[in-house]
Amino acid sequence: MMRADAQRNRDRILSAAAEVVAELGAEAPMETIARRANVGVGTLYRRFPDRAALLDALAREHAECLLDAFGQGPRGWKTLRGWIEWSVEHGRGALAIALADVPVDDLPEFVRLRERIAAELDAQVAAAHAEGGLRAEVSADDLSQVLKAYSCHPMTLPSHLLPLLLDGMAPPTP
Repeated sequence: MMRADAQRNRDRILSAAAEVVAELGAEAPMETIARRANVGVGTLYRRFPDRAALLDALAREHAECLLDAFGQGPRGWKTLRGWIEWSVEHGRGALAIALADVPVDDLPEFVRLRERIAAELDAQVAAAHAEGGLRAEVSADDLSQVLKAYSCHPMTLPSHLLPLLLDGMAPPTP
């Protein structure tokens, strides 16, 4: 069990790291992360002995957050659409792209979490198809491509385009 002040520092470091990595990429200076977290560099390195440990914790926290967001409603198109919109918000999308560049060979827990996200996405798509809320030809891979596009280009794609794309994925009303 971690002391309360140590847990607060860890949480501040991870929050700051998410912001800084989203802004500057996975190679962001550790000093910048410490400064943004309002902790000393020594505190950062006590919690995370190197960049790989910090990125591992950050990637796992991000993946767990994405999984938790799926659990906020019943399976189906409405939940899936809300999750997509939530996932591509600027900070989350930019963080996802920065983390996509991190080699995952040494991050087995993150790999397992990504597999769980993919499985949940498949289940949500199947439920959306079953309820008739999603066109039959739309796949989980199609939705992944939309997520990637909005994560890679959060500032260049017009904000009104995502709702239009998602609206087009719903079957036409008779």
